[in-house]
Amino acid sequence: MTYTGDVAPGGPSDVRELPHLTIRKAAVSSMHNNVYLLTDRATGRQLLVDAADDAGRITALVAEGTGRLDLLVTTHQHWDHTRALKDVVEDTGVETAASAADGAALPVRPDRELAHGDTITLGESTLTVVELRGHTPGGIALAYDDPEGDSHLFTGDSLFPGGVGNTKNPGQSFDQLIDDVETRIFGEYDDADWVYPGHGGDTTLGAERPNLDEWRARRW
Repeated sequence: MTYTGDVAPGGPSDVRELPHLTIRKAAVSSMHNNVYLLTDRATGRQLLVDAADDAGRITALVAEGTGRLDLLVTTHQHWDHTRALKDVVEDTGVETAASAADGAALPVRPDRELAHGDTITLGESTLTVVELRGHTPGGIALAYDDPEGDSHLFTGDSLFPGGVGNTKNPGQSFDQLIDDVETRIFGEYDDADWVYPGHGGDTTLGAERPNLDEWRARRW
């Protein structure tokens, strides 16, 4: 079956098979939070992106892969992306990671603090940490550069189809976020590279790049 990235709470996962990495996407909660499970095909090691809600669904997602969980990465501190974090950690004992700037606000203090440019080794696969500040002080994306294809970017709530994340609340910064997204994402990655956001459907950088000036002008 062809991967579309269209998932709904209570529905099945969507699966994308890359040569060296399998990506599973599921949705949880009434806010349609996305949860991603990355499986290194050579070793079976697995990484979860955002334990957003519904620990039972997350457990089932992990079992859809190899059943093990080696690292849980939280993209940012907002409550809707962390509701199942404590339960998943207590159930599995998994190592956790998040940015230093957001880590203190999480329900579980991360075992590993991540900074821009850090790399995460998952078996024989490598992901790069891209810090995208503005939606929260230390929001991060994870970038997987497929050695046989395009890059795959897990952007949390910093980049969506149609714009960047919300920056209308106290402590948020549109200017910081749009600068980081434009420089660290659009400035470093290609149009064919895929974006997996924290809510809703996926997109590509090529679909969004023509709209950057519009986003700056409207300020969202």
